[in-house]
Amino acid sequence: MLRVRFAPSPTGYLHIGSARTFIFNWLYARRNGGTMILRIDDTDVERNTQESLDSIYEGLRWLDLSWDEFYRQSERGELHRSAAETIFAKGLAYRDFTPAAVSEDEEKSHADGQWLFNPAMRELSKEESDRRAAAGEPFVLRFRVPRESRTEVTFQDLVYGAQSKATADIEDFALLRSSGVPTYHMASCADDADLRISHIIRGQDHLTNTFKHVLIFEALGVTPPNFAHLPLLIAPDGSKLSKRKHGPVVSVTTYRDAGFLPQAFINFVCLLGWSPKDDREVLSRQELVDAFSLEGINQSNATVNFTEQDPFDPKAVWFNAEHIRTMPQEQLAEQLLPFAAAAGFSPDRAKMKQVTPLIQERIRLLSDVKTTADIFFLDPLPPYDSAELIPQKGDAAMAATVLERARQVLETAEFRHETLDAALRAAAAELKVKTGQMFQPIRVAVCGRKVAPPLFETLEVLGRETTLKRIDEALRMLPAPLRTEN
Repeated sequence: MLRVRFAPSPTGYLHIGSARTFIFNWLYARRNGGTMILRIDDTDVERNTQESLDSIYEGLRWLDLSWDEFYRQSERGELHRSAAETIFAKGLAYRDFTPAAVSEDEEKSHADGQWLFNPAMRELSKEESDRRAAAGEPFVLRFRVPRESRTEVTFQDLVYGAQSKATADIEDFALLRSSGVPTYHMASCADDADLRISHIIRGQDHLTNTFKHVLIFEALGVTPPNFAHLPLLIAPDGSKLSKRKHGPVVSVTTYRDAGFLPQAFINFVCLLGWSPKDDREVLSRQELVDAFSLEGINQSNATVNFTEQDPFDPKAVWFNAEHIRTMPQEQLAEQLLPFAAAAGFSPDRAKMKQVTPLIQERIRLLSDVKTTADIFFLDPLPPYDSAELIPQKGDAAMAATVLERARQVLETAEFRHETLDAALRAAAAELKVKTGQMFQPIRVAVCGRKVAPPLFETLEVLGRETTLKRIDEALRMLPAPLRTEN
């Protein structure tokens, strides 16, 4: 049975690249009737934090993609150590008593080149190794990479094709630290073997680790899973997208807090390094499930475009606007409520349901409710320039005349947008002004700006009392002597 896993380490917030890895695993499992496993790889006690773990959970809950099984690696230490001992018992690992400052630093370089292994420790007799261990001397359990019986390690990557690395270029890597704590390589492979993971789908930056992992799986007597490595996400300058260098802009919760819909974010992230092989871009969750395949994953890295001024890729914002436009209005109203409250409004559900159809085509992010729906919730309106009341090819006298006549009409008209449309058009004809010259002063008076939601629907939602009050306030902004001219 197909079984995939997402195994984040809680050393920071959920990265957009990690989210993509989770999404691709989820899509592959759902597309093929498989099992999706969430495994928290939390054995790095020095770097793991509860805050990071909470952030990962927050991001995954927001994506609203479920998992079928859950594990914490820190609770599986006995399994990891038992697997390491199995490898040691087969003679495929050895104790390295080199001082920890040297032996545990897998990245250390020496004057004569990269350190691969300590020949003296590798050749230590079993009797001497057992004696020193029994005496309590600390050691690292190190994998004995085959060098005489084998010249290379190979595997077939489902994205990048055939992969090969000479055993001479693979160091005798650690399985257990001198503290007895398993390394990432040991814990990860032991878990993958125990959980019967069939496909490991992860970032391309793990590709070099896979040669070591193949050796571990083989040493455990387990057929290695299928591997599929994903192209990296990179910043506009070509550097790898990272928490350390780029900060919160790469965090999933940054997108959430800015007002992205989870389905739009998923849509955007999926098309970073994957294609459905047709011209479709805007895809629902089910359409993504139906279309997803590993064959659609590209080998080229994908760029996430952002600047210091704008932290979000314009394509991501476009996707969000597209998903907002097709979202059921009642559902969108619910999504907008918390953002309206955060903006300082006091919206109730009934009012938000009225407002939502008027702004749905005008918002790109849910947080745009602050600037598109403010006219429906603020009283009085924020200050605006009275010159905005004067239409093109008009003057203050015309604006005052239009507003005074509009007020008379609106005092008695039925507040339905069809009726208001007909009544105010008739008033424009009566005053012998163009409809634009009639409608602009009214729009600015009730909205505080020229660009706003549809006028008559806006008047209907605002109601008679608020509309008349705002027109009175606008009339007071015009020169007094002109207000009574007709």
